[in-house]
Amino acid sequence: MKRENENLFFGIKKNIFFLGLVSFLTDVSSDMVYPLLPVFLTEVLGSSRVFVGLIEGVAESTASLLKVFSGWFSDKVGKRKPLVISGYSLSSISKPLLALVTSGWQVLLLRFGDRVGKGIRTSPRDALIAESSAKDRRGASFGLHRAMDSLGAIVGPLLAFIFLPLLNENYRHLFLLASIPAFFSVSVLFLWVKEAKSRRKEGIVLPRRKSFSFDSKFKLFILVVALFTLGNSSDVFLFLRAKSLGVSLVFIPLLWGLFNLVYTLSSTPAGILSDRIGRRKIILLGFVVYGLSYFGFAFATESLHIWALFALYGVYYGLADGALRAFVADLVKEEDKRGTAYGFYHGAVGLFALPSSLILGYLWQIFSATYAFSFGAILAILAGLVFYFGFSERDIT
Repeated sequence: MKRENENLFFGIKKNIFFLGLVSFLTDVSSDMVYPLLPVFLTEVLGSSRVFVGLIEGVAESTASLLKVFSGWFSDKVGKRKPLVISGYSLSSISKPLLALVTSGWQVLLLRFGDRVGKGIRTSPRDALIAESSAKDRRGASFGLHRAMDSLGAIVGPLLAFIFLPLLNENYRHLFLLASIPAFFSVSVLFLWVKEAKSRRKEGIVLPRRKSFSFDSKFKLFILVVALFTLGNSSDVFLFLRAKSLGVSLVFIPLLWGLFNLVYTLSSTPAGILSDRIGRRKIILLGFVVYGLSYFGFAFATESLHIWALFALYGVYYGLADGALRAFVADLVKEEDKRGTAYGFYHGAVGLFALPSSLILGYLWQIFSATYAFSFGAILAILAGLVFYFGFSERDIT
């Protein structure tokens, strides 16, 4: 009778599929807009490149900070879905409003609102995925969700590529068109995503000091994530590396499409494999693949190398992105602390993403691309070593 508990395939429940569909539609909408927004700001609204950087810095920092709070708050109230709905709704509203802006500061406010929405929804959503999954299907569940999310990042730019010429390169009309999948994403969330059945007792809320208390293994995991992220700079630098090796500007979106295609195709199989052979092995393999790809970017000499490296980089994401999220639930078994745990996980990623990009940019400018990308590869190897010696399969069983 409980339809939310029905399985679709590989033991994955309908709730997971519909959450993936929400992410797919949201990413279709966002990626129709995101690649064009810097051009719209500079060429249509006359904003400076510094202001464009300010917008993205404020937006991403806001999202990172809110992920910690929203995860904790979803634990406190014992509900995930209302926060997930609020977050996706806030992000969806920004799309049609972009069609009405007349200045850069208005875009700043809308991007701020969009990232506030992302900050509100991400940690409760990941906790909801974990709670909607059987313990031995978490990897498959997160893998499917990440695959559907990245599929949206393929479809969105393709739709923009198709419709922009048909709309006579009218950015505002495209922004309005992008609001359609955003509207449907929220509709799917309202109609078909269910609150997971929790084993926590109704009306019991953890004291604040206990809700933020985690064991040493989880703290070590956050340290690993922080160390790895310090070497995982913005993907913008990969585009610059491609350009420096002779890849034409017109082909750079296709590189991004190749990355997302490999990411999409590998996410679900990697998630299923992590359920079967253990999350630890898949995460370690992901760190190794990342290190190899960044060493490749460091020492590449031809444009052909870049295509292979973007595909390899997609393999890393397919292996590690879903497995790392599932590993959070493996470590934090108390359901009434999982939202907070995901908040700390996403917060660590967001907090160290900014210095990682500053470090890589500095190393590239002062020394060379070889030094810059080698730094990222070395930190990935160090993070992998800490993870290898710090965790065993016993820690997550």
